[in-house]
Amino acid sequence: MRLGHHDNMRIPFLRPQPPALSRHLPELRAIEDSGAFTNYGPVNTRLETALTERLFGGLGGCLTANCATTALIIAIREAARPDRKYALIPSFTFAATAHAALWAGLTPLLCDVDRETWAMSERCAEQLLEFHSGRIACIVPYAPFGNCIDLDYYDTIARKHDVGVVVDAAASLGSLDEHGRAFGAGYPHAVVFSMHATKLFATAEGGVIHCDDLDRLARLRAMGNFGFAQPRIATMPGLNSKLSEVGALLGLSRLDNFEEIVASRVALADIYRAHLPGFGFQRLLGRRVAYMFMPVLMPPGQARERKSIVAAMARHGIGLGHYFSPHLAEHPFFAAVCEVSDLAVTQEIADRVLSLPMSDAMTEEEAKTVCAALLEAMEALLEH
Repeated sequence: MRLGHHDNMRIPFLRPQPPALSRHLPELRAIEDSGAFTNYGPVNTRLETALTERLFGGLGGCLTANCATTALIIAIREAARPDRKYALIPSFTFAATAHAALWAGLTPLLCDVDRETWAMSERCAEQLLEFHSGRIACIVPYAPFGNCIDLDYYDTIARKHDVGVVVDAAASLGSLDEHGRAFGAGYPHAVVFSMHATKLFATAEGGVIHCDDLDRLARLRAMGNFGFAQPRIATMPGLNSKLSEVGALLGLSRLDNFEEIVASRVALADIYRAHLPGFGFQRLLGRRVAYMFMPVLMPPGQARERKSIVAAMARHGIGLGHYFSPHLAEHPFFAAVCEVSDLAVTQEIADRVLSLPMSDAMTEEEAKTVCAALLEAMEALLEH
């Protein structure tokens, strides 16, 4: 298949499609009339209840936030053991994970990842927990690209080493664990999800914390409201993490057809897996992944061609990314302020990773077009 030159991306890497506010004029007028625009208002309360019931099967509770990064900051601060230095974080994650730990007063200790799942390496985590015994305040595992991780493992080592746990599950709303439940459902530690416009559960901006420990959730709610555990009295560390009523309305709207959106993206992922021979794929855990985009690994030995491949695909009108490359330890700021362990596997994955496009409106034929164009571009580079 020969594809011609396109000045604009006809298949963009990300195509944000949050619910249209223009379809909710009566609800917007009701917010105006109520005079309640934020401060855990009635629309927000409806969203938290709906998320708990419809996504998490009625287990535990949900707390919204203005973004997932702010949610991570308060969750890490709440979970961290006092008078300890480090937050144990995989280097293969988004910058927000490390920034949140820093804002919570901790030094990120960057850990290697598993070669197959791309999640935090259990072997590396155990080694660092032993070596830095009594100095790690919190573990912040990341669920890479919506893939489920073994949450029971982190609960076990939290008790074994007396450390806090906060799960960065930014892209995982809609993912299902091995039991067919929402990823994180009923977990006693904070699990933080994003509702950013580019995520599968897209609003304009927002985050949500799910937790089975309702006392912990109450503390996080107070921390997100300036530490006011009593009316207008700060009794704990706090900031303003509250989601607006308009943001909550977008979240409620997103719930209406969310299952269909998740299913369509799973079908696109199946096409990518079937039509890209020679590429590496993440080993999936659980029953379903909520895909934001499709992460793949370039064939071994061809990573040096990634920049040329991305440019060639752009000429075809197809957008690609490469999350998470650079990984955290390759960012100048984090290299200066974090402590770094051996990251050999992280480096290999980051060097080879490509992120392929997905969107709510993307068709299966478009996914096949991406595959054909990608294979063609790689073949052309090999010929040269």
